[in-house]
Amino acid sequence: MAVELNHTIVASKDKVAGATFLAELLALPEPREFGPFQVVELAHGLSLDFASTDEDIHPQHYAFLVTEPEFDQIFARITDRGIRFWAEPHPPHGEGEINTRDGGRGLYFASPDGHYLEILTRPYGSGG
Repeated sequence: MAVELNHTIVASKDKVAGATFLAELLALPEPREFGPFQVVELAHGLSLDFASTDEDIHPQHYAFLVTEPEFDQIFARITDRGIRFWAEPHPPHGEGEINTRDGGRGLYFASPDGHYLEILTRPYGSGG
């Protein structure tokens, strides 16, 4: 069976701002409008479709597997923007630190809408 995740909807107070924040930080193509969504394209055909809402946003977790050079570039953008980051899934544990699980590097930070974002260079359980 070849089941792939194609897209998921990301709740945002401002879909354009939320999608632009993520695309700029991860150096992804500029978001595009599709119906009521602002779409951020990722690898393998996956997209995050940002939708504006006036309702309370329930934070979700989105983890992005990146290369070592990409990690350095994203980390530079995080620090340049003064975005708080931490090493553990639950802030503020390890605030200002990077984890080295499985012989790679990873960190967590929050989007403007309060979603928990993660960048990591090695999948969990991949050894090191």
